[in-house]
Amino acid sequence: MQERAILVGLELKGRGGDRAAPGSSEYSAEESLEELAVLAESAGAEVLEQILQTRERPEAATLIGSGKVEELAAAAQAAEADVVIFDRELTPTQQRNLERALSRKVIDRTQLILDIFARRARTREGQLQVELAQLNYLLPRLAGRGAEMSRLGGGIGTRGPGETQLETDRRRINTRIGKLEAELDRVRSGRGVQRRLRQAVPLATAALVGYTNAGKSTLFNRLTGSEVLADRRMFATLDPTVRSVTLPSNRRILLSDTVGFIRNLPVTLVKAFRATLEEVVEAALVLHVVDVASPHAEPQMAHVLKVLAEIGAGSTPQLLVLNKTDLLPSAETDPEAVRRRLLGAHEPAVQTRAVAVSARTGQGVDELLKTLDEVLPFDPLSRQTFRFPLSEGAAMSMLYEFGRVHDRRYFGDFYEIEADVAESLKRRLSRFLAEK
Repeated sequence: MQERAILVGLELKGRGGDRAAPGSSEYSAEESLEELAVLAESAGAEVLEQILQTRERPEAATLIGSGKVEELAAAAQAAEADVVIFDRELTPTQQRNLERALSRKVIDRTQLILDIFARRARTREGQLQVELAQLNYLLPRLAGRGAEMSRLGGGIGTRGPGETQLETDRRRINTRIGKLEAELDRVRSGRGVQRRLRQAVPLATAALVGYTNAGKSTLFNRLTGSEVLADRRMFATLDPTVRSVTLPSNRRILLSDTVGFIRNLPVTLVKAFRATLEEVVEAALVLHVVDVASPHAEPQMAHVLKVLAEIGAGSTPQLLVLNKTDLLPSAETDPEAVRRRLLGAHEPAVQTRAVAVSARTGQGVDELLKTLDEVLPFDPLSRQTFRFPLSEGAAMSMLYEFGRVHDRRYFGDFYEIEADVAESLKRRLSRFLAEK
């Protein structure tokens, strides 16, 4: 059954407020509320009404003030709303007070995003990551549930309130968090092994990143011939996918599609998805996909650059992919002009070039592949000497498969092999390098 929702935003006025100035690259409170509406619809809700409150500062008890809460309660009752969604993260106290005053479910932006992630996760890894983020969000919100949650003991030594349900819940959640973190560490280790195996093959890697709904998955499908889910709803793709792409020079590269970014992405989600985001950190090139037809292209782009810096990929070379150019007037499709307009004075030092494409129609994709061929670093070859113990048959087989062997010698307990190898294969077999 589709839930009926009322959305509530808060705009702070005066010094220190968050009202966006004319021409600013920041979202205004109204625009942020519009984005919340798209998020709510992505979660399956029907948006009935959007309410914006203007204050000098947030109200500690209810965020928006008691008078506005009364108006909101009347509006929710008249509209028969099932849920009220706030465009800011609520404190546990604010959430409890609002639920009591409104007599209906109250959630905040973070909780909404977590719900969308829970709906979208398909793989076991994605489900573990979302559950970990949800539990970390829930843990501080267990407090204040009252003495009614206490559990009386029985027998000698257990008189009084005994262990409260709050303490029991907290212990259970902490235990579950520990198990999830251990399981995700195993997943992370497995992903690391897979990544090292890929790196052993001389293939350069590139990662698609961008604001959610920028068209990354549609472009990924266009480039790789895959059928990754491409949906206009936010966060349609959560689980990373890696496929090979053949460039015009017949060189093959690996391309990964990752989760989209968004403003105010919950910290718990960023931490939980660290194994997924490592695909971006380890890439030789970042393809930053921007929806140039969006009126918020500039702040969305700035936010992605900020997140890339936060996860350790700020210094990775970038190729700016200006997507959805089929929706722009023909006079505005010059990629360098659009790049300069979007970046302004904030152009990162690692920015390389810009390519205009339409992932939907295929326009500009050939130019993108050609540019990838030009800017992606080759895996340089060098002649190396390796010493393998006789028991390391698998490592020697890898060298014969992916290297060019020139000479081999047998020295009793080990083989010494001289070969031309790619840098990635050299790293993979570095422990067998002969000392010079």
